[in-house]
Amino acid sequence: MTGFGRGSAVTGVWLAKVELSTVNRKQAEVVVQLPRELAEMDGRIRKHVQTTVSRGRVQVSVNLEHAQDESTTVRVDAPLARAFEAAFAQLGALLGRPVLPCAADFLRQPGVLAVGSREIDAESAWAAVEPALHDALTQLTTMRTREGADLLADFAARLATLDALTRRLAHGAAERPLRQRELLVKRLREAGLELDPADERVVKELALFADRCDITEELTRLNSHYAKFREYMAATAAPGRALDFLCQEIFREFNTIGSKANDAAIAQTIVEAKTELEKIREQVQNVE
Repeated sequence: MTGFGRGSAVTGVWLAKVELSTVNRKQAEVVVQLPRELAEMDGRIRKHVQTTVSRGRVQVSVNLEHAQDESTTVRVDAPLARAFEAAFAQLGALLGRPVLPCAADFLRQPGVLAVGSREIDAESAWAAVEPALHDALTQLTTMRTREGADLLADFAARLATLDALTRRLAHGAAERPLRQRELLVKRLREAGLELDPADERVVKELALFADRCDITEELTRLNSHYAKFREYMAATAAPGRALDFLCQEIFREFNTIGSKANDAAIAQTIVEAKTELEKIREQVQNVE
């Protein structure tokens, strides 16, 4: 399911800001964007997110700042600066004349001067990142829960439609042998064969047809799948994959009924049922 969450936390040293956003995926995928200095936190953050999100693509963005403004602080890498100056002295000795570096040379050398930066201690930084991540996850879960409630209402309405269509299938299947009997007698008469509808051969043919087109088992399984679907919707555990599996099984039962019935009216009902089921299947991909 989609969602967004933002959290922030401050300690005596660090101010952490965390943003989370999710989009639909069948599996869990966590993408973490961290400052290079916090790369070792990647595993911790993934673990925290995966305890809350088991399905979907989660984008995690972490920003870490000093709690006090240090934007005007300039740090000098003294060993690097001395080494740079020594290199110019060595160059001068090689050329036989003094070669002195200017300020621009030092500025062009990466790392000699750094503004507002100092070494980050991962543990002290985590003390700010963890509560910010927790707050962001809480907001994300709240938003996804609201979306989940809307999806459940939609599923309930569509299951009610499938129930009605299934009852129509049961009614149509019960009348199918009688319609086949009338059709068979009509065709025999059109062929110039007058047979008594009570003729043993006609009765046997109708009995075989009724056996071939019997969909009682499929209807029973459909009703069982509907009940299980509602049970999963009422459960507290993440039902997404289970609901996805049930949709596949329901679709299979509809296919079997369509191939058995061999009837235009029933086929039309199957098309309506599959259309409704497909709407459920699309949304089930969004359920955790």
